[in-house]
Amino acid sequence: MIGRAPPVRRATTRDRGRLAAVLARAFDDDPVMTWFFQERRRRDARNRRFFAMRLRQLMPHGETYTVEDELGAAIWAEPERWRLSRFEEIRLTIAMLPAVWPRLAEIIEGLESIDRAHPREPHYYLAVLGTDPEAQGRGIGSALLRPTLETCDRDEVPAYLESSKERNIDFYARHGFRVTGELEMPDGPRVWPMWRDPRP
Repeated sequence: MIGRAPPVRRATTRDRGRLAAVLARAFDDDPVMTWFFQERRRRDARNRRFFAMRLRQLMPHGETYTVEDELGAAIWAEPERWRLSRFEEIRLTIAMLPAVWPRLAEIIEGLESIDRAHPREPHYYLAVLGTDPEAQGRGIGSALLRPTLETCDRDEVPAYLESSKERNIDFYARHGFRVTGELEMPDGPRVWPMWRDPRP
């Protein structure tokens, strides 16, 4: 039975560990994350580490949201702040290196293709949206999107994301996003860039 989504609040640094664990579960079957971290028995730990770093990088923007019991998270970057600093890139590379070293060239090629497709026009960037698998279907994802999309509409700022699952395209389309292309990772999955113009 589908229940009402719990209230949304801004995440704090105290939530980081719990949210990293929730996002690791949410992305356990994600095509891009399984392409990154192909060793099944270590994927959960590596996902947790990856999402803990993304939370650390983007939470200071003030656009990371969660719900009661930390059942999901939306992690946004503010306009013109989506690109990692050189220091953050190095930290992320070091963290991921043991898992991707044998396939480093194709991983870099895939990430560069995503970077090239990223629009340069100022926009809010949805870096991560995930809900605990046991809590999906309760409207949590939609609720987590709402605060930043309302800001986009109020301030007339577009939004952007990359969908790593084709079945999620319709979900994002209901919130005003449209597919602007299709990228294919080297020997890996497809990714769909999606753009949202502000609504009046």
